[in-house]
Amino acid sequence: MPTIRPCTDADIPAVTAIYQHHVLHGTGTFEIDAPTETDMQSRKADVLSKGLPYLVIEENAHVLGFAYCNWFKPRPAYRFSAEDSIYLSPQATGQGWGRLLLAELMGQAQRAGVRKLIAVIGDSDNAGSIGVHRALGFTSVGVLTDCGWKFDRWLDVVLMECPIGQGSSTAASQ
Repeated sequence: MPTIRPCTDADIPAVTAIYQHHVLHGTGTFEIDAPTETDMQSRKADVLSKGLPYLVIEENAHVLGFAYCNWFKPRPAYRFSAEDSIYLSPQATGQGWGRLLLAELMGQAQRAGVRKLIAVIGDSDNAGSIGVHRALGFTSVGVLTDCGWKFDRWLDVVLMECPIGQGSSTAASQ
């Protein structure tokens, strides 16, 4: 059974390799140039500096995937809404690990004060990401059609949301 834990500096090579695969071969991210380990380390540090979770899922000391959330927008009014990101190695897909990882991310995001998670999913044909989000209570709020160009084709963005914790049922603390 895999373990979910905070990402460490030692995980950055594996996290980078997983993300590079998605950049170079997938449409779940609209990034075109694969980031370096230094880039990924900086991104992790940024997330953690905000008190938000950055997680990995591993089995037998092998990182299978990672997930994190970051503020949806930088303006203060958005401080209770975060966008989630989740990536699995190609060998780890279709085994339920993404669902476990996203569920843990949701719990940790709630404890960090997030009240709404937003999924900005690259490619409306990304059935795996759409399905794992739907399975964990995310609802579709729209599709931005043909807004990304990658691999010589136009790609949509699927927007999904999920209230967590108290959601908008109570006033937010300042």
